[in-house]
Amino acid sequence: MLNRRLFLQMSGASLAATLAASGVAFAGAPTDSRFVFIFLRGGLDGLHALIPYADSDFQRLRPRLAPGAEDRLDLDGYFALHASLGGLMPLWQAGELALIPAATTRYRNRSHFDGQNLLENGTARPFGARDGWLSRAILGLNAGDRRLGLTLGPSLPLILQGGAPVQAWTNGQLPDLDEDFLTRLAIVYRDDPLFAQALGNATNSPEPMMGANPPDNGFLLSATAAADLLSRPEGPRIAVMDLNGWDTHANQTGRLRGLLDLLARGILTLREGLGAEWSRTVVMVASEFGRTAAENGGGGTDHGTGGLALLAGGAVRGGRILGDWPGLSPTALNDERDVRAVNAYEAIFKSVLIGHLGLDPGYAERVVFPDSGLLEPFTGLLRV
Repeated sequence: MLNRRLFLQMSGASLAATLAASGVAFAGAPTDSRFVFIFLRGGLDGLHALIPYADSDFQRLRPRLAPGAEDRLDLDGYFALHASLGGLMPLWQAGELALIPAATTRYRNRSHFDGQNLLENGTARPFGARDGWLSRAILGLNAGDRRLGLTLGPSLPLILQGGAPVQAWTNGQLPDLDEDFLTRLAIVYRDDPLFAQALGNATNSPEPMMGANPPDNGFLLSATAAADLLSRPEGPRIAVMDLNGWDTHANQTGRLRGLLDLLARGILTLREGLGAEWSRTVVMVASEFGRTAAENGGGGTDHGTGGLALLAGGAVRGGRILGDWPGLSPTALNDERDVRAVNAYEAIFKSVLIGHLGLDPGYAERVVFPDSGLLEPFTGLLRV
């Protein structure tokens, strides 16, 4: 049982206090396999992270935004990894990194709130359940054990809300303001000259705004703590981490350069900290949806559909681009604007739960993802 006192003993009160603002959650399960889910909130542009540079329509859709040759690391002659994710290339070469383009949930609209809720509740519609699919899975994995998990942060993420016991800990600190929030605030008040000027002066000031995020929003510290706890025999087996800032309507090139580098460093931090347990680990990275295939007029992209799933770990059968790829021709796009989603997150989740963590397939179908009977588990993803 991992309780607050044990966590403080293992990691120190100051470390836990910092984590409380950064968003990481843990849960127990009777298995030696580890699973880390990293939620990129805001809508990652999958075409910027995994670049289909050889697609004849890519440059047409993104004449200014398409990464140049200096920002691409070729993977297979068609797709390239963005250079800011270059720290992950040793994982690719070791067969411990897999990428699945044109992937998302069954959600087909473009609301952050609805898309995140559907991804976390595990049904076919926003607010289709009041608990999270990972909470339901933990109950099935624990087989009545009901060991406590631990969440650190101002709130328990929906994905872990429900019947599985998860103990919350927070330092009571208000959450930081991120760039997405400030951008939306500027849009709301753009017609108010007084407020717009004040906000602009504050955000462009060399002095940081009160409450503004530190450079990494505590993400690397979260990864360090997650690896430390997951690697311990008495520790949890499942962790959920959040990384915000992916709503790149403007200045996408600059913003994603830093965010993708931070994501790569977080994954490498997990690998280093897990040590020998990395061989029994799956790290999955996903976002609520992708973004438009074409760039917008502000140097960014807008809310879209098909995105990207990234999986890393010693238990991943990687070094490959997996799944189907619809292409970027006008007839291939969804609503003539988005990457068509042809690879379902839910199928990937099923594969991890069943093939990696040992969840009963029937339970996964009936309870964890009750509306996904036609979605077979994603094949060829895991080492056996």
